[in-house]
Amino acid sequence: MENKIAPSILAADFADFAGAVKTIESAGADVVHIDVMDGHFVENLTFGSGVVKGLRPRTEMTLDCHLMVENPEKYISEFAQAGADIISVHVEATDHIHGAIQKIKEAGVKASVAINPGTSVSSIETVLSMVDMVLVMTVNPGFGGQSFITETMDKVKALAEYRQSHHLNFEIEVDGGIDDKTIAQASKAGANVFVAGSFVFNGDVDENIKKLRKELTWTV
Repeated sequence: MENKIAPSILAADFADFAGAVKTIESAGADVVHIDVMDGHFVENLTFGSGVVKGLRPRTEMTLDCHLMVENPEKYISEFAQAGADIISVHVEATDHIHGAIQKIKEAGVKASVAINPGTSVSSIETVLSMVDMVLVMTVNPGFGGQSFITETMDKVKALAEYRQSHHLNFEIEVDGGIDDKTIAQASKAGANVFVAGSFVFNGDVDENIKKLRKELTWTV
């Protein structure tokens, strides 16, 4: 599958998201990753669908909305209407993951299921045939700048094997601690969408994205 770089605007300047998106687009990024946190499912509190609505007319890049919120079913419609291209919901955040995925699909948006580092792949097997992407958290969710948890690569490998054996085509996204040292490891395990926040936005964005791309070329 095509490799995609997905900078997380959680690490960008909150006063200039539109400028940050223009910068990463010019630098060759593929996806804008938007981390939505409610202060309940995770401790941090970020932003809502208004950010998506504001960014939608300013870019043609894929808007990947990662809902780290309790009862995500309540928010799917508003994020879809705001212009999300992909909506990720956590299996840990709802008692009705099948229904949540179904609701995303009905809204005409690509559906993704997310799992935390301590959550097993078996918990999402019943919806893998429905989703367009699986998001594997490679840090505990809530805050940027954390260290990559190597053990999560076992789940990426398991998902890649499941996808092949069941003839599915979902993408595998990794989020947390992705930099020029860890991206190759994640790629070799089977991931193809790479969320990077702190690494991309700390310093020269163009150079940092080039570094990520360079590391991916060695794994092809």
